[in-house]
Amino acid sequence: MYKVLIIDDEEPSREAIRILGDWEGLGVEEVMEAGDGRTGLALLQERKPDLVLVDMKMPEMDGMAFLQHVERDYPNLFTIVISGYNDFEYTRQAIRSKVVDYLLKPVNRQDLNQALRKAIDVLRARKESESEFINRNITLNMSVPKLKENIYLSMIERNFKVKNNEAFLRLIGADDPGKRFGAAVVRMLNLEQVTEARFNGETDLLLFAVSNVINEFAEEGFKSFGFAHPKREREVVVIQTISGGYPEDIALRSIHFVKKVVGALKDLFGIISVAGVGTSDPDVSKLAASYEYAETAANEIDLLKLRDVAVSDRRPDPSSAKESPTIASRLPLIRSAIEAGNANQVRSIVLDFTKKIRSLDSFSLKDASRILHEFLILLGDMALEFGVPSHKLATGGAEGLKAIGIGSDFVRFDEYEALLCRIADYYAYQIRSAASTDRSFDISEIKDYIDQHYFEDIKISMFTEKYFLSREYLMKLFKQQYGCGIHEYVQKIRMEKAKELLGESDLKIQEISEMLGYKDKNYFSKAFRNYFSISPSEYRMKRSDG
Repeated sequence: MYKVLIIDDEEPSREAIRILGDWEGLGVEEVMEAGDGRTGLALLQERKPDLVLVDMKMPEMDGMAFLQHVERDYPNLFTIVISGYNDFEYTRQAIRSKVVDYLLKPVNRQDLNQALRKAIDVLRARKESESEFINRNITLNMSVPKLKENIYLSMIERNFKVKNNEAFLRLIGADDPGKRFGAAVVRMLNLEQVTEARFNGETDLLLFAVSNVINEFAEEGFKSFGFAHPKREREVVVIQTISGGYPEDIALRSIHFVKKVVGALKDLFGIISVAGVGTSDPDVSKLAASYEYAETAANEIDLLKLRDVAVSDRRPDPSSAKESPTIASRLPLIRSAIEAGNANQVRSIVLDFTKKIRSLDSFSLKDASRILHEFLILLGDMALEFGVPSHKLATGGAEGLKAIGIGSDFVRFDEYEALLCRIADYYAYQIRSAASTDRSFDISEIKDYIDQHYFEDIKISMFTEKYFLSREYLMKLFKQQYGCGIHEYVQKIRMEKAKELLGESDLKIQEISEMLGYKDKNYFSKAFRNYFSISPSEYRMKRSDG
């Protein structure tokens, strides 16, 4: 038999919970009450209830403070939050404290008893079984959803031994021979954007909301339980529990069900996701194979054709395997462009690579992730070689991009292409910055470059990118040294060379114009007249007469 404590400053709310709770059916022998958190803590210490239902907004000590005490002093206690305030801070504390459930007032009978049942089932399992698995997890204060999550996670990772943990299987309904179990994988492609826009930058809160939506999804014969994969930031695992129906129809119904789930995530939160759906089986131990099937199906979705949410249960045909593209062959070109200080060339090399990808028949999300990871590793090794500090690198692959200020969302291939370019730009800048600190800057280098390349389209941005100095500083330094600006010096060299070339009678003015970098003869003539107050033809004639 169990003891329950209700903490709420509103007596009608406490009374409603007393009336709505199926205490006898749940095996609860005593229901206690407290009007605030401080009184609740005293009862907690004195009467040692098995389960506490706590309101969040109360005088003396509110629910947030109460949960913090529980988290510290009573790590094995199960709690259910009941609040009339759908508040972000309250929800965040509930997540942190691993509560069994979070219910909003007015509480209805079904939601209340469903939450109570979750807790009582685990309490009963804890008392009935000495299983090492159960004891280990409950000691760590696993709430019922968290405990179920760990059961499923250990199953898909092939660590769960059914025979050693039979007492715990009824929590997931695996003791019912009429049920089938299958796994699906939902991968959120714009997770970072939605987290910032809708969840105050709190990824845990987004995952909490997504899991709640998935857990509420049900239709005749189908129930779902979702949880964030702890090793894959964007991935939510969906366990489907299926009852009844014809086995040959279940695959189609599973896809339809998962499509409804990803559609709801888009409608509610703006989450664009892809999903893979695995096979189902009455043997719950086959969940690992189902999950691996779902992973593969999600990975094989074609990024080139992706326009919105997508769900697949297809795996690649081994007979149609083709060589995957790799960016490693482009690294020498990228290195040369970076060393030359040509940021635009670096980007052009990346765009040339993505252009070849666009010409392929298909380009899977798996290949996209592999290339992204490969690119970061190769650029990271190059950056370390040039002396870039390790804290400025995306260590750990794509997951480390956030630490260096680069978002890793991509929903379509255009966005993937832009991401590769942003990464190339960032690493090129870091490498050139590190390289530029190894030698002192000499403004004469710019003058020497102009003297040798006056016929090219020379822009100040070329030098700001190469030497990592501001435009204003470069112009000021050049003028102090040579008495004119960079543009003026280019003009001066071109005009002096024009006079020299005009002295050679066999060259036409159009040819001279092109040799000096002017594509338009009239523009050259105008520039020459403005500089010398005489046209090129008049200058040549005067020189001949002389």
